[in-house]
Amino acid sequence: MSHEDTSVPTFRYSAVTFDCLDPAELAHFYGKVLGLPVVFSTDDFVLLGQEGAAGLGFNRLTDYRRPTWPDPSQEKQAHIELGVDDLDAAQAHLLALGATLQVGEIRRGPACGDDEACHS
Repeated sequence: MSHEDTSVPTFRYSAVTFDCLDPAELAHFYGKVLGLPVVFSTDDFVLLGQEGAAGLGFNRLTDYRRPTWPDPSQEKQAHIELGVDDLDAAQAHLLALGATLQVGEIRRGPACGDDEACHS
């Protein structure tokens, strides 16, 4: 067997997928927040996205336990960082869509560049 072919396959970032109890519900929420349509859906998986861009997937996990952050009893598995122009308006909009606000979650400052403000 020859190892002369040293071509490297092309990789593309295509999606990040979050485990959850109800993929349709979570996809609906993030679809509204980010303006992304459903591009694929089953009872156990929903993928949001747009042509040529990475997608956001939601996968049903029957024994999923919601994170309790900042309480460490059930750590965060992952989270999405969102930037906005008007934090107060964005917070009100997200809460109206069904988001819940956890103590210490809202970060103020230019792109959270101030470590003390963002990581306290």
